Amino acid sequence: MKALAIGLMSGTSLDGLDICLAEFEKQDKWAFQILKSETLSYSEDWENKLRNSIHLSAEDLLELHSEYGFYLGQQVKEFIHKHRVEGISLIASHGHTVFHQPKRKFTLQIGDGRAIKLETGLPVIYDFRSQDVLLQGNGAPLVPIGDELLFAQYSACLNLGGFSNISLQSGDKRIAFDIAPVNIVLNHLAQQLHKSFDENGALAEKGTVNESLLNQLNALDFYQHSHPKSLGVEWCNQHIFPVLENIEALDALATFTEHAAQQICNVINQYSLKDILITGGGAYNTFLIEKIRAKTKAEVIIPEKKIINYKEALIFAFMGVLKMNNEINVLSSATGSSYDHSSGVIA
Repeated sequence: MKALAIGLMSGTSLDGLDICLAEFEKQDKWAFQILKSETLSYSEDWENKLRNSIHLSAEDLLELHSEYGFYLGQQVKEFIHKHRVEGISLIASHGHTVFHQPKRKFTLQIGDGRAIKLETGLPVIYDFRSQDVLLQGNGAPLVPIGDELLFAQYSACLNLGGFSNISLQSGDKRIAFDIAPVNIVLNHLAQQLHKSFDENGALAEKGTVNESLLNQLNALDFYQHSHPKSLGVEWCNQHIFPVLENIEALDALATFTEHAAQQICNVINQYSLKDILITGGGAYNTFLIEKIRAKTKAEVIIPEKKIINYKEALIFAFMGVLKMNNEINVLSSATGSSYDHSSGVIA
């Protein structure tokens, strides 16, 4: 069985829209090949719209949901035309997360999949998280199904995006959970120094770790809970950003980088992991990676760029393929939902 699919991913750190065209084939087990991929940076206007979406009225948010759906459709249509791609089975869109409150039974990723379908004329699978939340799950992380079926050769997969999340085999089941914020905080602090992000961790390296703040961060309640668990921007607004306001940006960067590395390595060491595949934008933060390497004996593997950049978009494309075949694409052992299920809305 073969399928050609496009995956769309927009992360909380607003780095841009990831588009990944991949071919999937199943014989004894699943295999994949990334054929084309690119990241489209958001215009200042779109970045502001998405960043401020959490503050919109219900009517304005619904308008943005449609508008962003048409935007996604237009970008995919241009991508298909540019690369002269034919024979696409489906588009799978993560959308852009505005609200994520699983305890209150809702999560919202905007970008109406029906608008994407109207623009492209292709089947679209979207809204992958809501069903899991309704099934008492966290609606996150969803990527572990791809880790289990496409990246099983590694002891664990660690994604360093807006938040860090890990997926690993524990006994006979795959578990996964968010560990700590990463780029959503580091980018915010870098922007105070007129940089869009902390390239290679060079700014953090200049700062001094504030031990008192570090202890305060490490003592946050979230870190004491066992999995499954997930984080959202609301949590950062409540617990992280306020305590970083009274400290120099360079020192805040140094302290938060140290905090993220400590929390990540606590998990790696807790599970005695042999090796760990690191992807997401944080894989390029050499200062953070050095700190992780220094705090654990696990082999830290940084793969080729297209896997670093597009693993999440790749796996959402794969989740779309699984959904179209009515196969399980969300693991309850990862999200805490009532049972494994096949999630996503088909347009």
